[in-house]
This record gives sequence, structure tokens and C-alpha cells, in this order.
Amino acid sequence: MNIYTLSPRSFASNCYILINDGRAAVIDPGVNAEEILHFVEDKGATLESIILTHGHFDHITSLDHLRDMTGAIAYIHKDDNEMLSDGDKNAHSFFFGDDKKWRPAEKLLEDGDEITLGGESIKVISTPGHSKGSICLLCDGFLITGDTLFANGYGRFDLHGGNPSTLARSLKSLRELDQDLIIYPGHGESARLGSALDKLIYI
Repeated sequence: MNIYTLSPRSFASNCYILINDGRAAVIDPGVNAEEILHFVEDKGATLESIILTHGHFDHITSLDHLRDMTGAIAYIHKDDNEMLSDGDKNAHSFFFGDDKKWRPAEKLLEDGDEITLGGESIKVISTPGHSKGSICLLCDGFLITGDTLFANGYGRFDLHGGNPSTLARSLKSLRELDQDLIIYPGHGESARLGSALDKLIYI
């Protein structure tokens, strides 16, 4: 499975494209739908799924547009699905003052679920704290961490569903994984998992 990063735009939220055997999944579509589809088509792939690491607005910008254009299925953890249709909970109203809404996801995820892409599995790891339903996605050799863990820190916990104690437990649980995994975070550069965790001081 190959992973590609689309250049961050608003709020510098990374958008990732996974491609395997001609099938593509977009993780956190924070860039416009046309750019995502152009990239996928250039790789000779077909977009079949949209996976959200959590429900904040900057990670779901083109969610509905992509679904309308492709029929791709959206996945989100069950505890964050309510955020999509509530501007207060997805933080759009906090930053912009309006109640921006997206449609609920077609598929709700739980810890341990697996999503298949071209014969390979993407494993869902529940890591609440940044939001109630924040997840990481474990693939062969890498981990997509959303806003749970960055190369030089971790996500904020003062928005809807955030909790510092819960986030601390989630970060501690990542110690159980292979520390040589490469993390692809929701913001910033990639890094080795062990290196990113070793930099944490306050949690």
C-alpha cells in the first residue's frame, strides 16, 4: 500500500491518499475535491472510501463534495459522527461563527475494526482525547495519527469531546505498537513513532 500527502491548505491539515491495487482511500479530505480526484486519477486508481480520523471541520472540508462526485463511502468513529452535522461540535462555529454541517458518515467505526483496500487491511485504533472518537489508522509500516500525535507534540483538547487525561492514556497506548512505525499526522511532518512519543513532556 502506498501513501501520498496532498499539500496542506487551510489550517495546514494534511490530506492523505492511500492506493493499493488500483483502489484509493482518502484520509481527512481537507483539500478541495477536484484536487483529490485529479491526483487519484493520475495514479490510475478509483476512489472508493473516505476515512476520517476525527470530526473537526479542517479535516472534512470536501467530504460531501467527494461523496457526491464519486459515491465513495465515508467512515468515522461512532463517537464523532455527531460532529459532522453540528457546527459547534465540529468547531466551525468556534472559528468562523456559522453552523457549517456535513452529512453523517455511511459507516461507523469502533476500535479494532478493519477496512480493506485492494486486499490489504487498515486497522482502526481508538485514541480518544483530541475528540471522543479520534482514531489512528495502522497500515503495513506506518500509522496515520490524525490530531492525536504530531512529530513534535499532540492535538489540542479544549474543543468538543477533548479530554487531557483521556488523550494521555491514548498516547501511552501507542507505546504498545512498533516504535519504528512512521507516523503521518494531521498537521506537520512525518516522523518515527518512538521519536515522536519520546518528545512528549507534559503528557
